[in-house]
Amino acid sequence: MISSRLIRRFARTRSQCHNEFIQDGFARRYYCNWGCPCQFNALPTTGRCEAFVTCLIIDGYFANTRLDGVVFSRVYWWPRAIHEGNGVRRMIIDEQTTNEQRDALMAIESGKHGGLIWEISAAVAPSSMETLFAPISFKVDREKRRATVRIHDIGETNIEPIKNPVTGEEHRARIVLPDGFEYKEAEMGNTVN
Repeated sequence: MISSRLIRRFARTRSQCHNEFIQDGFARRYYCNWGCPCQFNALPTTGRCEAFVTCLIIDGYFANTRLDGVVFSRVYWWPRAIHEGNGVRRMIIDEQTTNEQRDALMAIESGKHGGLIWEISAAVAPSSMETLFAPISFKVDREKRRATVRIHDIGETNIEPIKNPVTGEEHRARIVLPDGFEYKEAEMGNTVN
């Protein structure tokens, strides 16, 4: 297990409120109330922001390196709101990747090769910890609002639909941001661990 503060922070108890965004090939876990206040230009629920993001590249490349099927995670921690900066980030790349794919992902993650989300991430979380390589199991179903991420010896998360507190029935919520740089549309879910 990794003992860094950044990694330990995403091992939380069920009693805490978490929100999730689920997209095709993408699951994101934040430690704020549902809806992520930052998406609405508000301050984080707890005064700081923490995130655990996992991606499956369905079809992609960097320079001459194909990235189809590559899975990676990113863990973030900010002392205050994301836009105030001073964050820390760490990338975890699935151990099944080739050396060329690893080099490509680390280059992309640096924010030095374009891509607005990468540039912004590097600017607001300028401290980057050493990249880790580990087996990552990732399953996502946007329509069902379910995702599971398991990273051997590091952590895991399970996302399920938000449930109505009275009836227990699944409650569907979606965020649409026509001008969003992080996403345009995302399903909301709930972390169960």
